[in-house]
Amino acid sequence: METLLELDHVTKRFGERTAVDDLSLRIGAGEIYALLGPNGAGKTTTLNMILGFLAPDAGQLSVDGFDVARDPMRARAAIAYLPETVMLNPTLTGIENLRYFALLCGRRVDASAARELLSSAGLQADAHARRTEGYSKGMRQKVGLAIALAKDARLLLLDEPTSGLDASASNDFTRVVRIASSRGMAVLMATHDLYRVADAADRIGILHGGRLRLERDVDGLCAASLESLYLERLAA
Repeated sequence: METLLELDHVTKRFGERTAVDDLSLRIGAGEIYALLGPNGAGKTTTLNMILGFLAPDAGQLSVDGFDVARDPMRARAAIAYLPETVMLNPTLTGIENLRYFALLCGRRVDASAARELLSSAGLQADAHARRTEGYSKGMRQKVGLAIALAKDARLLLLDEPTSGLDASASNDFTRVVRIASSRGMAVLMATHDLYRVADAADRIGILHGGRLRLERDVDGLCAASLESLYLERLAA
């Protein structure tokens, strides 16, 4: 399996506090990896280092073979990032937002292709030409995923993607993330939504106090077993 994201003994400190402590992980093409942990575990700091917004104090990070520190523009060009709240231009339609953000990434997308991408991301057809000011959070997330598909990103970073979504919207989101992974995209999902992870992820890592406490395949784990593992590692 081709490695699309690699963290090698990465450490990040803020003054005397160590936010990420000697973190190593690898994510391959087509793999969905869930980084679990409570608030303050180091998840967002890890994402910010992958994006090149923060420099590690030790260790190396690479995306699609490009070193994040030495070649930040090429590394970032391979990434699509969806924050907890996707910000769109409220005066533009779903189609217009997708075309605009794709253009910022150097991709020209016509209206027909934009509709296909939005449908692939699960956005209902009657919402494509509506202004996004009336979109729900789940609908904005779908536009964000469509933009990631338009960019043809190699790595998709998700920060608490299902926070605030109802069960139906969360299920839709999981389905579309699996579509992205089936196209060879590596997915790193930073979350504390244990029940959604049991359905969505191929592998998990439990991060606590900046350290990776456990890493394993999700295969065979039900949500209750995952919760027990999670609580055990947080208590250790």
